[in-house]
Amino acid sequence: MSLRSFHLLFIIASVLLSLMMAVWGGVTYGTVRGTGWHLVTVIGALGVAGLLAVYLVKFVQKTREIGLT
Repeated sequence: MSLRSFHLLFIIASVLLSLMMAVWGGVTYGTVRGTGWHLVTVIGALGVAGLLAVYLVKFVQKTREIGLT
C-alpha cells in the first residue's frame, strides 16, 4: 500500500467517523437527555466532515497533477 493510498484511506475513515459523531449527537439531542452541547457536537462534526471532504478532493487533484496516481 502506497503512502498516497494510506492517506486516502485515513481521510475517508476520518470523514466517516465525523459523520458517525454527527449522527450520534443528533440522536442524543433528540432524546430527553439531549443538551445544547449535543447540537454543538452535530454542527462541529458536520463542519469537520465537510472540511475533510474538501481536503480529500484537493489532495486527489494535487496528487494527480504531480503524477502520483
